[in-house]
Amino acid sequence: MSTDHGAGELRAAWDDLTAALSRARDAVDSEELHAPPPSERGLAEGYRYLLGFTFAAIERAFFEDPGFPYFRRAIQPTDKATIDNADALYLSAAIDGDQTYRIRGRVLAQAPQYMIFETHTAYAGDSGSLMELSPAHRMITGSLDSSELRIESDGQFEILVGPQAPTGFTGNFLPSRRVTETGSGTAQYLIVRMLFHDWANEVCPDLHIEQIGQEGRHPRAIDAADAASRMRRAGSIVENQMKFWNEFYDVILEAHGDRNGDGATFMPRNGLNAPARANLATGGGQNTNVYSGGVFDLEPDEALLIETSVPVQPAYSGFHLSNLWGESLDYANHQSSLNGFQAEPDDDGIVRYVVAAGDPGVPNWLDTTGLRKGFLSFRWTYAQDPEQLPEISVSTVPLADVRSRMPATTRTVTPACRAAQIAIRQAHVQRRYRQY
Repeated sequence: MSTDHGAGELRAAWDDLTAALSRARDAVDSEELHAPPPSERGLAEGYRYLLGFTFAAIERAFFEDPGFPYFRRAIQPTDKATIDNADALYLSAAIDGDQTYRIRGRVLAQAPQYMIFETHTAYAGDSGSLMELSPAHRMITGSLDSSELRIESDGQFEILVGPQAPTGFTGNFLPSRRVTETGSGTAQYLIVRMLFHDWANEVCPDLHIEQIGQEGRHPRAIDAADAASRMRRAGSIVENQMKFWNEFYDVILEAHGDRNGDGATFMPRNGLNAPARANLATGGGQNTNVYSGGVFDLEPDEALLIETSVPVQPAYSGFHLSNLWGESLDYANHQSSLNGFQAEPDDDGIVRYVVAAGDPGVPNWLDTTGLRKGFLSFRWTYAQDPEQLPEISVSTVPLADVRSRMPATTRTVTPACRAAQIAIRQAHVQRRYRQY
């Protein structure tokens, strides 16, 4: 009779896990693994970023179960990544696309500005390869957003998720299987985004998910083989996520310089690329979004003045700053993001944003938190293609000249007013990510 009790298998898996984490660690400062140019703050944030993926990977490897799913925070302050949206609560649940699920929810009077449910065949970045930026490797099999979601008068709603809707079914349905001319896919994940505008008042709805037929049952207990497999999966998730996103930012977005030899970069330096619909070839993202992105690279006495005109009103809009790891900046304690509710248009209808390390005392200032380089990202949400896309112009100006570049009617934001804005942000973020 064996007295090992699986100890050897578990020790071997632990060694494989720590080896994978060490390889992932190399992505923090390895040019070959497309790490950003090193700086003291950049490296410090890189190690935090690595541990954020480790935090998420432990939960995913040990607790994701398509038979007994739950909504987990896919991105949160402890594990930011992917140039995340500061206005979003990202949720994920593992599913088996060949099975049928029921989502129950209830929205209160002050619901988020926008919600969207998507079924995905893969979790972005898990492959570790840019090959996944192809419909043959990753696709969305279904999407249901606020504009389509049927909600009862008391705020209750249900969504059925499955390969196909039952005959005669007329309720909310989200397909977990899709067949196209170029291929087919079966969903493994349900991704939810809740986007907030009014941070002082909007609150999260309740959500519950279950696989139909599994109600009242329970998963089997973990054994040594399960634990070993899950440890190895945790290591693989971290290593592949670090590898994929580093390469994506460097090769696809060209965040660190021209990589395809055309003399330009996809993400312009101190500029923004033309607004365009979400596209898998450039990372995907929320399928109802129009994106525009760039990289800021500013001296302490410089600022970006960004003027935006939005001819067609979106369901949601937001402008956000991130570091070069794709972590959104500290949006609780700094005004490093502004959405369509928070930003103030001028009398001519133009919204003028200022990106700088110092506060110029104007309404639409985005705080770089002292970071010299980072990502700029705009998002506008349209359930249907708009007749006209937003228009943007960007100029680099001395920080001291910002006020003179603004309309005369632009109000002055005092330090006390700015502190009040930050207090609203701090309270909202605590509510959004409360631990109880």
